[in-house]
Amino acid sequence: MKKVLAVLFCFLFCVTGCGKKGTENVVKDFTAKVNDTKSYTLKGNMEIYSDEETFTYSLEVDFLKDSFYKVKMVNQTNNHEQIILRNSDAVYVITPSLNKSFKFQSEWPDNSSQAYLLKAIVNDITRDTSCVVEEVDGNYVIKSSVHYPNNPELKYQKVTLDKENNIKKTEIFDEKDKLKMKVTFSTIDYKASLKEEDFKLEDYVKETKTETNNQTEKEDKKEECSDEATCKDDTNCEKDNCTKKTGSLENILYPLYIPSNTYLSKSDKVSTDVGERVILTFGGDKNFVLVEEKASVSDEFEVIPVYGDPLIVNDTIGALGANSLSWTKNNISYYLAGNDLTTKELLSIGESIGYNNQTVSKEK
Repeated sequence: MKKVLAVLFCFLFCVTGCGKKGTENVVKDFTAKVNDTKSYTLKGNMEIYSDEETFTYSLEVDFLKDSFYKVKMVNQTNNHEQIILRNSDAVYVITPSLNKSFKFQSEWPDNSSQAYLLKAIVNDITRDTSCVVEEVDGNYVIKSSVHYPNNPELKYQKVTLDKENNIKKTEIFDEKDKLKMKVTFSTIDYKASLKEEDFKLEDYVKETKTETNNQTEKEDKKEECSDEATCKDDTNCEKDNCTKKTGSLENILYPLYIPSNTYLSKSDKVSTDVGERVILTFGGDKNFVLVEEKASVSDEFEVIPVYGDPLIVNDTIGALGANSLSWTKNNISYYLAGNDLTTKELLSIGESIGYNNQTVSKEK
């Protein structure tokens, strides 16, 4: 009899799943709403909290069942735009301002939680058999665990739905219950008429060429100057005006975070076909190399194969490999590599490199 009761209890638990009496249908209805849609479009904002800084993006997402995605992210501070595109060929991270796309052979977005993708949010909820549903201020709040293999400190999410099971926001918390990420959804169309043709890289390339040319013209005008002395030293002169060299690095940026018993051992500056490149070598217990150079704009749209997965690095999208991290920020391209570094250390070093960093390491 006890065995029968135990089996019956387990069966009832699996059927009801997440939630308590009166709220168990919330998860069921929301899951059905997301899984039944063939395509959707949504808009919103995403905030990422890092120490004392907050990075804000505007979001536009297109989805076509089962694995076509287009995610447009625009940094609200510097208007830096990037697009994550997944189609039947590969995963791409397109950077219009550089006229480049980075190509990944990746399982994104299925290999990690994604706070702005409805399918990923639902998957986290349904995987967690101990998730909780509460009614708060006229809304439903679903709390469930999350899976961020590249950032294991992120532990759980709170998903807020209205009474019609429309998602309003997603919040991601760390192990100390500190809010690390928030996505606020403004509009969602569950009946978008999207087709596979809407996710072709070739079609998007035509669009970004025009955008890039316009952006380049604006940047050129901003950098025009009439200081003859500056012209001779730092720029290419043309009549009475001049334009700064695109490849010169005005400042070397150093990481504010460095693993213990690790120090800057060497700093080299070399000339390349497009400008200057700085190579910082760190030695000690955790050997690694940091390369910095001015980001170059390609004349023709360029597709660059990279190894790893797309990853948000504070206010930009980078590429995380097994022992490397590359990203572009404020028109500077960074490449960080070290066999001795863990994924957490790679991210900590990369995210500690700011615009106005001071030199905190001395060569030994």
